[in-house]
Amino acid sequence: FVNGKFCKDSKLVKAEDFFLHVEPGNTANSLNAEVTPGDVFVFPIGLIHFQLNVGYGNAIAIAALSSQNPGTITVAKALFKSTPPISSEVLTKAFQVDKKVIDYLQKQSWYNNN
Repeated sequence: FVNGKFCKDSKLVKAEDFFLHVEPGNTANSLNAEVTPGDVFVFPIGLIHFQLNVGYGNAIAIAALSSQNPGTITVAKALFKSTPPISSEVLTKAFQVDKKVIDYLQKQSWYNNN
């Protein structure tokens, strides 16, 4: 049950079956999205992603992997050497450390995401 509709047999799914908003989105800021209850997002394979609730009140997120082997990502490089970089504010809150620690980690060399 997704976006108020029953799920279709995966063997019968076509591109037209996916839910789309009729309002065009602002893609100028690729690190920000406004969500409404019931929104569903699909992240491309290998793309690391994060969420930060900047609103008032609690938020609930449900995540699922599309296979038993979703691939491998070197988390340290994806977090501290991403392009564009993840905000230091987000990282300090996520890891509950001082900004100096985040700055230090962002200056390090990390292995490739292979």
